Amino acid sequence: MRMHYDYDILVIGAGHAGTEAALAAARLGARTALLTSNLDTVGQMSCNPAIGGIGKGQIVREIDALGGAMGLATDATGIQFRLLNRRKGPAMRGPRAQTDKKAYQNEIKRIVEWQGNLTLRQEAVEELIDEPAARGEAGETRRRVTGVRCGGGVVYRAPRVILTTGTFLSALMHTGETKTPGGRAGEGTGSGISAALRRLGFRVARFKTGTPPRLNARTIDFSQTEEQPGDERPEPFSFLTTQLTQRQVPCHIAHTNPRVHELIRANLHRAPMYTGQIESGGPRYCPSIEDKVVRFADKPQHQLFLEPEGYHTAEIYVNGLPTSLPRDVQEGMFRLIPGLTRAEIMRYGYAVEYDYCPPDQLRRTLQTKLVAGLYFAGQINGTTGYEEAAGQGLMAGANAALTLRDGPDAEFILSRDEAYIGVLIDDLVTRGVDEPYRMFTSRAEFRLKLRYDNADRRLTPRGLDVGLISPDRESRFRKKSKAICQWRAALDSLRIDGVTATRFLRRPDATWMDLARSAPELSTVPSEVAEQVTHDIKYAGYIARQDIEVQRQRRLAHKRIPADFDFLALAHMRNEARERLSRHRPETIDQATRISGITPADIALLLVYLEGKRRVNA
Repeated sequence: MRMHYDYDILVIGAGHAGTEAALAAARLGARTALLTSNLDTVGQMSCNPAIGGIGKGQIVREIDALGGAMGLATDATGIQFRLLNRRKGPAMRGPRAQTDKKAYQNEIKRIVEWQGNLTLRQEAVEELIDEPAARGEAGETRRRVTGVRCGGGVVYRAPRVILTTGTFLSALMHTGETKTPGGRAGEGTGSGISAALRRLGFRVARFKTGTPPRLNARTIDFSQTEEQPGDERPEPFSFLTTQLTQRQVPCHIAHTNPRVHELIRANLHRAPMYTGQIESGGPRYCPSIEDKVVRFADKPQHQLFLEPEGYHTAEIYVNGLPTSLPRDVQEGMFRLIPGLTRAEIMRYGYAVEYDYCPPDQLRRTLQTKLVAGLYFAGQINGTTGYEEAAGQGLMAGANAALTLRDGPDAEFILSRDEAYIGVLIDDLVTRGVDEPYRMFTSRAEFRLKLRYDNADRRLTPRGLDVGLISPDRESRFRKKSKAICQWRAALDSLRIDGVTATRFLRRPDATWMDLARSAPELSTVPSEVAEQVTHDIKYAGYIARQDIEVQRQRRLAHKRIPADFDFLALAHMRNEARERLSRHRPETIDQATRISGITPADIALLLVYLEGKRRVNA
């Protein structure tokens, strides 16, 4: 029996991070193996059956602009599409879609199976294989990864390994007093990789997350709930999707009430979060229902979104009710909610605790500082959400492949002014996390530039530079870009009401349709082109001001800090600042400015030392 296999890149875990990592690496020509403990759960949506949202939808558009799969799979399997915050400015809007959960999973698996250079295989990975790092490795690197060992003694060898283990590292599920090993209902856990990471010197910590119960739709009285339809003219996620034609399914809204809250308060002594059974922290922005009732005691009700899980299943996901309360309390809550009094629970809610590695142990490429060739992506980095995981996966896969193709110093970095993915990764490696990280538009200081509608214009050229983009996508992108330039120029010469169309469109209430009434030829312009030209004109002044700050940050970003720089030797710097800089090991001055606790005075002193070192070496 064959006991070893050789590849360029190994990706461990086939969730949202793992599939995008493997696909990106394979698109760049690396011989890639994607290893997962269960081929039936490739791309599975473990929690809510939805993709996108505020901040998150922008990330999906960015993944798509770089040639990723998430947007295409969502368009193919979505059952309800909505553009959130439609009444606000374009920087605050975010596309979101309910998907057919099983269809999405199958579509992702199909894309993976048909990708060239990619092998998908069912294996239980038990151990990392490593060796001493090559002489001259920079920074803290002490070891180099060389592969993994799986069940039965099978070895996969590769110079690059990407861990995308989700919630499965030493995972424990909680429902009331009942504890079950596993990272997802019906599946197991693994402790071998956690042990290997500790052996290699990584700091490993614990987080928790939760999921709500699922109900049987035929036992819900929807007449007592509020219907929430999708958009009349839904917008796709992928720039390759020309039109969405599938039937849309409505969601519904229900509410908790004081009787439900009283039941929860009466049973807090049985809630793992309050008995000490769960000690790790969870996401503040998505608290359990028991946490909501305690923290927001003055609120008489909380909104619940009843979300269908697909065309061919009766399961309804109760968004807004994550809980780890005992089964009988979960049953009792629904008996008190109008519309749900006869609802049957098909899957009970639970919380899961799992290991993660604090992400300040990573470089901006998502390669670890301690072990050369080893990359982390997804929830192992302390993040939450399908979209955040997929964005990290794509970047880890691309960076791992580029170091093999173009040399060890090759890197693919998105800055904070280029992408929400850039904000996400910079936040992780520079600031670390004290709770599961979720993307919000408020995290991006340049969000006027990082709109959901212009992701292809921002990032497809970057993807083309490194080789991530297919010929079909390149052709469509160039055609759209050319049209935007042509119509932008045309508006400068077209006059309406005595002024140029460009000046007319700058008026706050002016729309493209207003222009088209006076210049009928404008009604033939594709909507995606008209939208881009409109936003470019309306926000030109604001973006110009942001560009000034962007240039300042880029000047700082270009001031690199040597990988072997000894921060502890900065004699005149505060001890706290030296320790923080030494722990985070920023790669640039720009990164150093964003480390919590680092002051402008600390940065000024660091610049003085770096300039002095440069003169000595000159």
